[in-house]
Amino acid sequence: MPDSDALVAAARAARDRAIAPYSGFKVGAALETRSGGVITGCNVENASYGLTVCAERVALLKALSEGERDFVRIVVVADTQSPTPPCGPCRQLLWEYCGDIPVVMANLTTVTGQHQMKELLPLPFDGRLLGGT
Repeated sequence: MPDSDALVAAARAARDRAIAPYSGFKVGAALETRSGGVITGCNVENASYGLTVCAERVALLKALSEGERDFVRIVVVADTQSPTPPCGPCRQLLWEYCGDIPVVMANLTTVTGQHQMKELLPLPFDGRLLGGT
């Protein structure tokens, strides 16, 4: 399994590949699998803004499309002084597919914070409410 520094470095490298021509706000993410794999993602903007995809969702959807289903933690990197947590839609998908994993936030030089998903999404809507598990 990668150590925290390696996971943060992977998220920083992913951030360098972000496509953010409109906002200039580049974000990278690195999602660690239980088997020790690391799947990265970067945000991808477009002119309509509404179809922009966040780095966290890119990493998660890449992982799911490759058959990964068991996740340990995610790192999110942005060029900010304060922690940059996942947005609402990312929190929803991370909760549904990753559960209560740690979310590590970092900037270009240091880790700025860490929270469990249940702290970021304290009353989630999920399959339990639909009669599922």
